[in-house]
Amino acid sequence: MNTKKYKKVAVGGTFDKFHDGHKKLLETAFEIGNEIEIGVTSNEFGGRKGDIDSCKERMANLKSFFNDKSNFSVTPLNDPYGTTVFDEEFDAIVVSEETKPTAIEINEIRKNKGMLPLDIIVVHFVLAEDGVPISSTRIRCGEINKKGNILK
Repeated sequence: MNTKKYKKVAVGGTFDKFHDGHKKLLETAFEIGNEIEIGVTSNEFGGRKGDIDSCKERMANLKSFFNDKSNFSVTPLNDPYGTTVFDEEFDAIVVSEETKPTAIEINEIRKNKGMLPLDIIVVHFVLAEDGVPISSTRIRCGEINKKGNILK
């Protein structure tokens, strides 16, 4: 018996310095969906954030984290929307509080194309021990580690 709520779920991000916040976002997608498509920002698109690991390395990190699962694909993202704006099989998208506006834009594009909107599932930030959200930027700066422990 299938207890998952959604057939196909989208989730996307840069996923640099793969941390506990990323894990929560992705685990939520796997909890609710039968098939998960994980979009990872390409080197060109993600590179706007600064000095990040290569897309190939970030995709490999995701695949190794979910090596016990087979119901997902990992694809590069060259824009904020990925395949969600033309693949009608998606029925939900999992986002952080920060990326919810992009999900709303995706639904507007889908609506304008005569497609059904996606259910938007918002995952709250995972906080570091100082009460501030864990982020790849903070990890790159050496403020915290991937678990949110303070380093400075």
